Amino acid sequence: MTKSELRKIYKSKRKALNPELIDDLSIQIANRLLELAIWDKSFYHIFLTIEEQQEVNTDFILNILSGKDKNIIVSKSDFNAGTMTNYLLTDATVIKKNALNIPEPVDGIQIPNNQIEVVFIPLLAFDKKGHRVGYGKGFYDKFLSECNPEIIKIGLSFFEAEEQIDDIFENDMALDFCVTPEKIYSF
Repeated sequence: MTKSELRKIYKSKRKALNPELIDDLSIQIANRLLELAIWDKSFYHIFLTIEEQQEVNTDFILNILSGKDKNIIVSKSDFNAGTMTNYLLTDATVIKKNALNIPEPVDGIQIPNNQIEVVFIPLLAFDKKGHRVGYGKGFYDKFLSECNPEIIKIGLSFFEAEEQIDDIFENDMALDFCVTPEKIYSF
């Protein structure tokens, strides 16, 4: 299937999830992440949940990162440039929703892309080769292309892998792992 076909299907699947189920599945994903050998790193980039899109609730992962005393990085999107600026999440960080309901830091301590070691990536669907379907704006592909090649890329999904995404582009950045409530995919 194509990315646009998968976008439609998985947006619809997400809409069918109620808040309690989203939290239950998100906790399962967070617990499964503990099985990965990624916890010796220092700088972790994570997306803040867009509740209106019924995304994985990353609060549970934030709690794990905070409990492990990791540096947590969150981003702010520039829709004109198609880029993300990354900030250290601290107790003083002010988070506001932008026009698309994306929670973002207002400002703060900027962290360069090459300092980030692990990134948790939102997605709508993924395939058995580690390719993902996002919202179609290319923010994460551009951001990941500017990071160290060794960065660990982890997708988070409520749903299992598709066999194959048909329209993968040369600049699409594949995942290293994708974590679902049921299992960990390694690519």
